[in-house]
Amino acid sequence: MSTEQGSHSNYRRSLGTAALTAVGLGSIIGSGWLFGAERAAALAGPAAILAWVIGAVVALTIALTYTELGSMFPKAGGMVRFGQYSHGSLSGYMAAWANWIAIVSVIPGEATASIQYMSSWDFGWAQGLFDGKELTGTGLACASVLVVFYFFLNWFAITLFAKTNNAITVFKVVVPVLTAGALIFAHFDTSNVTDHGGFAPNGWSAVFSAVAVAGIVWAFNGFQSPLNMAAEARNPGKSLPKAVIGSILIALVIYIALQVAFLMAVPAQDLTAAGGWNALGYKSPLADLSIAWGLNWLALLLYADAFVSPSGTGMIYAATTSRMINGVQENGHLPKVFGKVDPKTGVPKPALLLNLVISFIFLAVFRGWGSIAEIVGVATVISYITGPVAVMSLRRIAPGMKRPVKLKAMPVIAPIAMIFGSLVMYWARWPLTGKVIFIMAIGLPIWAWYELRKPWAELKPHLMAGAWMVTYLLVMAFVSWAGGTEFGGKGYLAQGWDIVVVALIALVFYAWGVRSAWRNPTLVEVEKEMTAMAEAEEREEAELAKAAEKEAAKA
Repeated sequence: MSTEQGSHSNYRRSLGTAALTAVGLGSIIGSGWLFGAERAAALAGPAAILAWVIGAVVALTIALTYTELGSMFPKAGGMVRFGQYSHGSLSGYMAAWANWIAIVSVIPGEATASIQYMSSWDFGWAQGLFDGKELTGTGLACASVLVVFYFFLNWFAITLFAKTNNAITVFKVVVPVLTAGALIFAHFDTSNVTDHGGFAPNGWSAVFSAVAVAGIVWAFNGFQSPLNMAAEARNPGKSLPKAVIGSILIALVIYIALQVAFLMAVPAQDLTAAGGWNALGYKSPLADLSIAWGLNWLALLLYADAFVSPSGTGMIYAATTSRMINGVQENGHLPKVFGKVDPKTGVPKPALLLNLVISFIFLAVFRGWGSIAEIVGVATVISYITGPVAVMSLRRIAPGMKRPVKLKAMPVIAPIAMIFGSLVMYWARWPLTGKVIFIMAIGLPIWAWYELRKPWAELKPHLMAGAWMVTYLLVMAFVSWAGGTEFGGKGYLAQGWDIVVVALIALVFYAWGVRSAWRNPTLVEVEKEMTAMAEAEEREEAELAKAAEKEAAKA
């Protein structure tokens, strides 16, 4: 038995479709619903409604590629493994690093959201937690306590996590629905859509940018949580796609309702005084609007949910990031201690502790929800890029592998997903795109420490197979810098043509990425492992069938 199999076997296959959907929905509905409606409206005005739809389409398209991969490899931290299976260590590590950065930073982001909402309480000490832009020292200390709480709930057992999360998810769904309905009935001013600059006061480029940096990508990014916990799924072939797609669609309905409620509930005098949507300055947007229309009971509920919703998401991400660290270690890029899973509880405790430390660092550096949301959004999109490439690469180099989920339209879906991901990265605007790509480069020394000591003959194919992703990021950074001024660029690419250029770049690198995949040692090893697991399951089913026959014969 391989080391990977050994650690993998300590996970408990105890999560069904409902529990996995709760994981996905609980990840999607976190702090995004508390701030996303205002932040999207500030960028795009009433057209923010369309930004949520675009974000869901992007997430759903990319998610379809990952459901096939997740069903093929029902292993802990699945999202950090797929690039390694298809392209080897360089491409796999960069995808894993981007994905981990995007996910681990959500944990302090959720704690920040809770404390930011608390700063609207009518107490002097509470109002001193947030200065309007970032958390104060006291606010930072309170957020740190919440982060510790998220990890505490994950420390003891996966069953405790599942029971706690299911209860929290019900509350997290009920409160946003109730909030949207109450605000719509309290005040529904349709003139907000036509006045104050019209439906799209900042142009359509602002709608696209809202997808990337207003917390929309952050919100829908939660679809990958069920995939990262695939090792604990009872029937991953059926439950994973249902959980991923279902959680996105349910969340979309809720987010659109909240966006409509927010847009219509903002008092006209507030918009006039601020000079438009982009200058609104609510500390706790939905709670402030509730108070404005006399819904004090709703404001109190929102203040409570400002702890429950982010805490539920923070708890989920504490769980999924520990599985991701487990996966990175098994890819060969972290010390073995981070691959250990406690055999009694099924929890990877060393990985939990590592992510706790990293969460504290992020909390100290990025103290405001908005700044964390921007970083998470772009890092998330970078991590998405490997899905479309990996799924079609593995169809080419490992056609015989069992695929419980296999869509006939995947050859069309995958390149479209690549285009969507590239466009969202471009819409994030320069220099943010460049900054996050630079953060991706910061992780390369860790890869170099483990890989550059290998013989050249062994290292070369990994470098060749990963060259497409390195080049892709450099090209995207250049295009972002040279692109349209509406996206923060220098204006060397005319409006409209820049979108065409990005789409063509995406297709070129998609083709390069699929062609550069190779049957690397990690893929060969996991093929053997998946075959052994399938054979073991078949033997177990056969034994159960025989036992059932004997019982029937006795009867």
